[in-house]
Amino acid sequence: MSPVDTINRHLRHVPPAAVYALGLLPLGWLVWRTVAGDLGVDPVRTLEHRLGLLALQFLIAGLCVTPLRRWFGLNLIRYRRALGLIAFLYAVLHLAVWLALDLQFRWGEIATDLTRRPYIIVGMLAFVLMVPLAVTSNNASLRRMGAAGWRRLHQLVYALVPLAALHFLMVVKAWPWQPILYLAAAVGLVAVRMLWIRRFAANSLVR
Repeated sequence: MSPVDTINRHLRHVPPAAVYALGLLPLGWLVWRTVAGDLGVDPVRTLEHRLGLLALQFLIAGLCVTPLRRWFGLNLIRYRRALGLIAFLYAVLHLAVWLALDLQFRWGEIATDLTRRPYIIVGMLAFVLMVPLAVTSNNASLRRMGAAGWRRLHQLVYALVPLAALHFLMVVKAWPWQPILYLAAAVGLVAVRMLWIRRFAANSLVR
């Protein structure tokens, strides 16, 4: 038995609930650091930035599931929903910190940011695309929409992840390596998936 087969065999005993629990650990650490006053000179900005980055990291992790299975045989499909929902949780918290703590519900400023600041517009667009995916990430929605319709809707992830990565790059207002790597990873993973989709469609037509 190969090492990957051994890992897959052990993963059968790991429920998706374990992924949710692990995914919430960074949130607990952030809460602890907030209470301890350990978020630096601008704690609100640090909290906002870290929550957004966690959302992006879990989104990219979700995109990695299929390539890991196809290239290496590592089967993490049963955890993909958990990764997406954890990403949505962090995106909601990221938005909440921006609205409540950063701008303190100053709706005039919020409206201005949403219409005049490109990085805010891009980030909000990514969040809006996440909402229907989170709402339909359940078996009842899959049955109601049908497998084909559900898959078409969830292809929105191929737009929202690069948008989220672009938002991160635009927020830092510079060209450091970290946001560039996240954007490259997001675009690369989406490009690979789109290539697979095209090949599958072409093979289906040939048949």
